[in-house]
Amino acid sequence: MTVRAKELKKFSLVVPAYNEEKRLPRAILDIHAFFSKYSKDLEVLIVIEKSTDRTLELAREMTKDKDYFRVIDNQVQRGKGYAVKSGMLQAQGELVFFMDADLSTPLVEVLNFLSHFAEEPSVDIIIGSRAHNQSEILKSQNPIRKNMGRTFNKIVQSFAVKGIEDTQCGFKAFRRKTVYPIFSRQSLDGFAFDVEILLIAIELGFTIDTRPIKWVNDPDSKVHIVRDSMKMLYDIIRIKPIVRKTLKEKPFSETELEVDHQRASG
Repeated sequence: MTVRAKELKKFSLVVPAYNEEKRLPRAILDIHAFFSKYSKDLEVLIVIEKSTDRTLELAREMTKDKDYFRVIDNQVQRGKGYAVKSGMLQAQGELVFFMDADLSTPLVEVLNFLSHFAEEPSVDIIIGSRAHNQSEILKSQNPIRKNMGRTFNKIVQSFAVKGIEDTQCGFKAFRRKTVYPIFSRQSLDGFAFDVEILLIAIELGFTIDTRPIKWVNDPDSKVHIVRDSMKMLYDIIRIKPIVRKTLKEKPFSETELEVDHQRASG
């Protein structure tokens, strides 16, 4: 797919990474090869959590001659949610995506989402959904993870976000105006952060569109079936009170957004 020049706005890709020395180099090469002709309109933020391997060193080495890549060293290991938040609040694009380092969602979907934003100016946020009836699952999860995902979604529907069948797909895109209001309020650092940001977006009145995607499961998932599932369950059960408290304590204003833009630009 080719995005017409008049449709294209400056866009950002945020890629969180933790102990990704095996997968991240290939992702950087693939992103560079795919988007090289769009480089003047693109920035890529690789957000590195404190790792026990050479993820940070490799990221710096492989992007040193690529001006539109930025490597952010978070210097802590707090979780995917924290890494995504760090990148989203520093992104400068008019449209800001986050996606996983395994590139389970093919990069062509970025162009599909850019086109959809151009065609639907009233849409504030687009999320990929593996549960969409038009999605193409090119390589599926194993039965245990698939069944656990379905169970998790039922819990999410009951306790948090109704009407969104796949909150956990790691491919989401946001208009600039939504980024600070949502991610400055995000408080969960773990894998349940997706549910929190969607609930915040709904409470703030932003329009969310769910789109079909192509998706290829990577068997080297960073989600620990037992430990992370229990933590996610705990977070989901208490997520509505968390969001209500956060929204009450952090009223959004245009002045706050402008200050944040200046901070990120500096």
